[in-house]
Amino acid sequence: MEHSKTRQILFVTIGILCALPWVGTAAALVAGILFSFLLGNPWPQQSARLSKIILQLSVVGLGFGLGLGDVLRTGRDSLLYTIVGISLTLLLGLALGKLLGNDRNTSALIAFGTAICGGSAIAAMAPVLKAKNEETAVALATIFTLNSVALLLFPVIGHLLNLGQDLFGTWAGLAIHDTSSVVGAAAAYGEKALSVGTTVKLTRTIWIAPVAFATALLLKSDQKAKIPLFILGFILAATIRTLLPEYANVWNVLTATARQFLVVTLFLIGAGLSREVLQKVGLRPLIQGVTLWLAVSAATLGALVSIGVA
Repeated sequence: MEHSKTRQILFVTIGILCALPWVGTAAALVAGILFSFLLGNPWPQQSARLSKIILQLSVVGLGFGLGLGDVLRTGRDSLLYTIVGISLTLLLGLALGKLLGNDRNTSALIAFGTAICGGSAIAAMAPVLKAKNEETAVALATIFTLNSVALLLFPVIGHLLNLGQDLFGTWAGLAIHDTSSVVGAAAAYGEKALSVGTTVKLTRTIWIAPVAFATALLLKSDQKAKIPLFILGFILAATIRTLLPEYANVWNVLTATARQFLVVTLFLIGAGLSREVLQKVGLRPLIQGVTLWLAVSAATLGALVSIGVA
């Protein structure tokens, strides 16, 4: 009992520390992972729900740091990459899953999660595919594990290759699965990378609805997916900043607060990566997820460099 209470106090204390400005995204993620593996997350379900709420509110807050023109321009410029990337990723992912002998639904969920928006896409597509709970769990665990790796690895690669802020942000938005890991990796790289990466990722996330709708029609499923509301909130926040520029100081404070709360989100996400999660990831789904992710990341970066994204 005493050990449990001490663990809870430590968990809350570290979470509060992550809200302070000198704690970064990578440090928060690693702290969460280490806490989970060494002590165990005292509130796994509650912290998972809380991380989603804080993430969505933080993304909306980041919208106050961008003008509407910047959002629309970045979304327009990344539209072609998004359409081509989603299509090719889905085809390659499904082919890899079939080659490895993975069950159809798990394979499709991993492909959708990689192609569009990680856990959000998997959660939206699972009812459309009528996936079983264990199939959804394996796909989520696979994507979740790779997200944690991407958040730590992408900034290192970006610095080694001396990638520009725009290039890194676009690459992260297109090649990293979840919004949380995109903003975490981009925030660690720079403010411009953060704004570009967030906008590119949210533009990609919008495709959950049309892809899910097309899949439902193809499979004659009665389940449909909707555009996540936090995307609309992000656009609304950018619109408010554009219409009321005289309150720039207020919008800047909201943006800085949102950026720091993303750090808290990453601590909670890291604390969700437990031994139980890793045990759900079978070898063949993991091979599919890793192979697909590496192929998409390398091809995306090569394409962006070849067309001259700065």
